[in-house]
Amino acid sequence: MPPKPKFQREEIVSAALDIVRECGIECLTTRNVGAKLNSSAPPIFTVFKNMDELKQAVRAEAIKLYEQSIVPKTENTPLFKQLGMGMISFSINEPKLFRFLFMKQNKEADSFDDVFGYLGKTAEYCIEIIRKDYSLNRQEAYLLFESVWIYTYGVSSLCATGMCRFSTEQISKMLTTEFTAMLAYVRSGGGLEKPLRR
Repeated sequence: MPPKPKFQREEIVSAALDIVRECGIECLTTRNVGAKLNSSAPPIFTVFKNMDELKQAVRAEAIKLYEQSIVPKTENTPLFKQLGMGMISFSINEPKLFRFLFMKQNKEADSFDDVFGYLGKTAEYCIEIIRKDYSLNRQEAYLLFESVWIYTYGVSSLCATGMCRFSTEQISKMLTTEFTAMLAYVRSGGGLEKPLRR
């Protein structure tokens, strides 16, 4: 009979998440997790098969934090814009987690269609908001989401890496400008020549 784990799964994941938040994914080691839990012996392998499994658990918790942070908070701003503002705010407040979630090489992504599946339920939610709020069909909403998400991701990456420091007012204005321009472009039929893969 295997020995009873000294630490629960939740305790290990919480410690690992704290390490990633503070120092980045490169600091997530068995030794650092043990130190975080004040344990002389690395406790990871009493609960997880390997480090990859722990990283997946940390990723799941980081996604929960991200999704909580982008929940719309006001009725005075369009929902889609609030989600974009939330993403950028997360990159500013949690730069190491943002990099862990969104800034890693993806050799299998040949187009945005491949990235879209990686974004999870938030992406589908955004497209439904766009369709409803701006009376667009699925293809138009997808194209608008793709363009604005890529722009928002770029701003977020600049903030997460410390390349730029924008004020909330600047971010709001930039997102409004990009969205307004892309909405006009999509409504004019621009970018719709290519059939949608999804």
